[in-house]
Amino acid sequence: MVPFENAQCYSPSPETIAVIVANVLPLAGVVALGWDLVALVFLYWFELGILSFWALVKAVFAGRPSEFDSDPLIGGALASKRTAIPVPFTDLGIRFSTLPVLVVAIPILTLVWFFAGVTTVGVIGPETPDSDALEIVMISAFGIFLSEGASTLLEYFHRGGYRDHSAQTAVQGIFMRAAVIGVGGLFTATFIGLAADSVASDDPITAVDPTVIGLPILVGIVLVKFSFDLGGLYRERLADFDKASSFELGWAYEPPPRESIDSVRAVNERLRPTLLGRLTGGISTENVRRHPGALGVGGFLLLISLLFVIGRVWDIVLALVSVSLIVPIGLLTIEYWLRYGGVEYRISEDEIVAHDRLFRTGLWRIEAWDESDLRVERGRLHRLLDTSTVVIECADQELWLPHLEDPDPILDVFDRRPNGVQRRGEK
Repeated sequence: MVPFENAQCYSPSPETIAVIVANVLPLAGVVALGWDLVALVFLYWFELGILSFWALVKAVFAGRPSEFDSDPLIGGALASKRTAIPVPFTDLGIRFSTLPVLVVAIPILTLVWFFAGVTTVGVIGPETPDSDALEIVMISAFGIFLSEGASTLLEYFHRGGYRDHSAQTAVQGIFMRAAVIGVGGLFTATFIGLAADSVASDDPITAVDPTVIGLPILVGIVLVKFSFDLGGLYRERLADFDKASSFELGWAYEPPPRESIDSVRAVNERLRPTLLGRLTGGISTENVRRHPGALGVGGFLLLISLLFVIGRVWDIVLALVSVSLIVPIGLLTIEYWLRYGGVEYRISEDEIVAHDRLFRTGLWRIEAWDESDLRVERGRLHRLLDTSTVVIECADQELWLPHLEDPDPILDVFDRRPNGVQRRGEK
């Protein structure tokens, strides 16, 4: 038998009891007190939308940079910037690396929220609750909006919670919650509807008998909400467990910190890509090879033009073919200018700092002993413009210094001959 003193250690905290009561109460109200089940499901769906809204607000002002597994077109260039658009009279800012996350997150989260509504509210009843119940739902939803907004302002902004989040970590929790509710509602409606013979196998999901599926849907929503509420309550313990286990569950993930780039101690020389290199480097073979997604956009437009070729609508075909060439070139050029249009390389005897002249911030810093490989590239465009591109390979990244008129000051920092091309003056 466990001693009484040890048993006290396992008693739930007041916060845990509050979460349990808050999630059990709606089920007890429906089963024992005759609460309107459809109105409750409506309220849970509205709550999901409200939480999604405030999650996006958190993502906009997240204090840490976003992290990408690859180097996406445009998004990778924005992520390389360590700059934030400041909010006047506050310490807040909108980081450039947040923008591509928002472009993807807003439409996807909206679609997932609607999908969750279709598989929950949509299968319980095609009609809205009666006017009295709907009024209570709207008042409750407004209260949830104010409560979540106050919590966000206090915990996230006033107490500095935004400093620990990136745009990705700010939205991933609500995205997973909405996705689980949507998929869970779909499977629940399908299996229970077929098991109860309330729908035929070829009927739409909305044909499920709401009296059969209503309570299981509500139970599923409550269980999902209860799981995520407990996850938020015991996040630190889950993170410790994640660190100690051999599996990566995501609880221990921390977005990259905000790093400041120290300036060069004594600048011996400053280099910039040549003007012609900045103008034409985006459509070079090397840049196209690094970002093949731009060609995919052009190829997709060409496939669409084939549909109009069949109909012999030649003016539209010509327009689409033109756009299929202009759009990839435009994307590549914009991406290239974002990366290198305002960059300046400040060089000392044993270090190089890439400095963004437009936003007056450092982009990266490398010292002589940090590189693992060094090469100089000179393709057709380089020979035409009489420029060179220096590629510095490090343990965790590959740095490109494109279209330099004289790469020797860069190479002298590392004090060794690069792979690929002879240096100027060598025979």
